[in-house]
Amino acid sequence: VALKRMLNFNVPPVKNGTGEPVWKILIYDRFGQDIISPLLSVKELRDMGITLHLLLHSDRDAIPDVPAVYFVMPTEENIDRMCQDLRNQLYESYYLNFISAISRSKLEDIANAAIGANAVTQVAKVFDQYLNFITLEDDMFVLCNQNKELVSYRAINRPDITDTEMETIMDTIVDSLFCFFVTLGAIPIIRCSRGTAAEMVAVKLDKKLRENLRDARNSLFTGDTLGAGQFSFQRPLLVLVDRNIDLATPLHHTWTYQALVHDVLDFHLNRVNLEESAGTESTPAGARPKKKNKKSYDLTTSDKFWQKHKGSPFPEVAESVQQELESYRAQEDEVKRLKSIMGIEGEDEGAISMLSDNTAKLTSAVSSLPELLEKKRLIDLHTNVATAVLEHIKSRKLDVYFEYEEKIMSKSTLDKSLLDMISDPDAGTPEDKMRLFLIYYISSAQAPSEIDLEQYKKALMDAGCNLAPLSYIKQWKAFTKMASAPTSYGNATPKPLGLFSRVMNTGSQFVMEGVKNLVLKQQ
Repeated sequence: VALKRMLNFNVPPVKNGTGEPVWKILIYDRFGQDIISPLLSVKELRDMGITLHLLLHSDRDAIPDVPAVYFVMPTEENIDRMCQDLRNQLYESYYLNFISAISRSKLEDIANAAIGANAVTQVAKVFDQYLNFITLEDDMFVLCNQNKELVSYRAINRPDITDTEMETIMDTIVDSLFCFFVTLGAIPIIRCSRGTAAEMVAVKLDKKLRENLRDARNSLFTGDTLGAGQFSFQRPLLVLVDRNIDLATPLHHTWTYQALVHDVLDFHLNRVNLEESAGTESTPAGARPKKKNKKSYDLTTSDKFWQKHKGSPFPEVAESVQQELESYRAQEDEVKRLKSIMGIEGEDEGAISMLSDNTAKLTSAVSSLPELLEKKRLIDLHTNVATAVLEHIKSRKLDVYFEYEEKIMSKSTLDKSLLDMISDPDAGTPEDKMRLFLIYYISSAQAPSEIDLEQYKKALMDAGCNLAPLSYIKQWKAFTKMASAPTSYGNATPKPLGLFSRVMNTGSQFVMEGVKNLVLKQQ
């Protein structure tokens, strides 16, 4: 909603407006692009009157009679480039929107450039949009995609980090969270874990919110922007947690559809990029291997199948794809049958009487065509994605890993030794083996003895693993032991994750069968 308002020159779009929208140009930087792309498709932008959308730092031609909407981060180079646009008089009028708040000095830079270029009247509006976060689903947000390694787990936990760097990281995180709550129009109740980075973020965010509320006249949380926001007494709860509390989960191999796609395929901002596997036909000796073409698919909220099944275990997803395919084929046959009746007997007398019955059928068939096509597109998409995931599962034996880790984390008995898993050459990539061992190391109550550890290390080395993560975890574990009693993944907690254990506890037999069925059905 905030984006649409911005694209409409910061006036809420009128619902029943009959006139066509004002044609305009959208200019964004990489940050702006990441924020807009998961939410609005090119078609939706066109409905909003956006004819062209360009990156700020690309070479752009002057279009003197069109208003331009800018949506950028207030960074030095962006500001310079905007001043340059003003000097070159590229557009009719300029609507400047900054993703997060712009500082006074930078505003003055723009003002000076505008005066110098005689363009003061053309700068129509300057807004801070406070939209510095990326919305992937209705209820899932990430803070940033560009230079995300700046705010990653590694960045915060580097041993050689300086205080100023830490401050910058914290400020970035706080800024994004602040933007999120401004857009939401609600002031959260903040809870955090003590003595960790989470606490630093909490304190800073608290301060920022309080400062903003103190100045009632310019506060972002009052006035018409919120509608009834300030009268509702329900405040959301913001829980800030440090990743160190639970390091095993992100290493864990998963078994649900969305998580698998994210784990084994290249999946960013709701778009998955696949390399198409070359066809099985043999290439003649000496010929160049075929270049793999890349395909990208958008998995969005409008994709019903994705919405329904992203949390389902993989074998279920495979069955559902199959069912969808069958129902689609049935509909398609119906259309074909009508076509043949209409076509073949079009010549003789008898056809006329048949026409009247079939016209009704035909009308309904034609009206269902767009729906059928969309259905087919989704089925193709998910067949491809699921097949790609399946290849990974089979080649890396991910189901075996998943099950084994599940047992380690719930402290149940293991059916084969860890050493066998690591030294089995067929199972998984070196990275998979490392993840498995780290989970074992993090979850074990007492660390394995030095002799055992040496054995494991040797096996991991033979498998081609990089041992750097292990040494980090080793230090980390020693450090947390000093700091607190070990967290238990074990008895204190109920059985982990209902959905997984439901699939798991029916015994590994079923899971393996699931994968096998799937392969047969596909053929």
